[in-house]
Order: sequence, then structure tokens, then C-alpha cells
Amino acid sequence: MLSDKEAVAMIAVKDIKAAAAFYEGTLGLTKLASEGDEVITYRSGPSKLNIYHSEHAGTNKATSVVWDVGDEIEAIAEKLKARGVPFEHYDMPGLTLKGDIHHGGDMRVAWFKDPDGNILSIVSG
Repeated sequence: MLSDKEAVAMIAVKDIKAAAAFYEGTLGLTKLASEGDEVITYRSGPSKLNIYHSEHAGTNKATSVVWDVGDEIEAIAEKLKARGVPFEHYDMPGLTLKGDIHHGGDMRVAWFKDPDGNILSIVSG
């Protein structure tokens, strides 16, 4: 029923202008549309990502969005760090932290947060 339909990530934010500065300026996403101060839609590869104003912003304690960046993970992590993005470091079974990137078998992942504390990540593998 939904297997051939596009899914869109939804991320709740408190301050849409601060979030826009982060998602556009820091992450480099392209804005497709906006609905006043309530919703902004971005293009990320073939996918869409909506940030929307909500009083519940930042309450999710799990990863909201993952970008599969393949072998570019180290270069992208360095670019994000140069733009002031601090990375989260987690003590998780089976993962070893090397710099800001967690390694586990063939998988590499780096987690970071947006201005509202939503957890985002880049992954390879």
C-alpha cells in the first residue's frame, strides 16, 4: 500500500527562524516551500524534510533523521564541525568512538543535534 510512496521526515522546532538558519546555512539544505512561520519544506537528495513549529520540539530522545553519506562521512563530519556543529558521543555496545565518528563493523555513524535538541546523524554502511 505505501511501499512505492515517498515518505517525508517531520521535525518539530520551537523557533522556525533559528531552525531555518541551521538547516539551510549549516546543513546546506535547499528550501522548497514555506508556510509562514509554521512550516518549511527542504529538499535533501530525493527526499523531503519538513521543519514545523511545535510546542513539543526537542522532546524526542531518539534519532529523527539519518543521512546515508557513504564514504564521505569523514569529510562531511569535518565540514559540519568547521561550521560549529558539535557531535554527540555515546557509549554504546559494539561501537568504538574514533574522533567524532562511532565505528561498528562496516558501519560508521556520527550524531549531532539541531538548535532544538533534535538528534540527527550521518551514516556510512
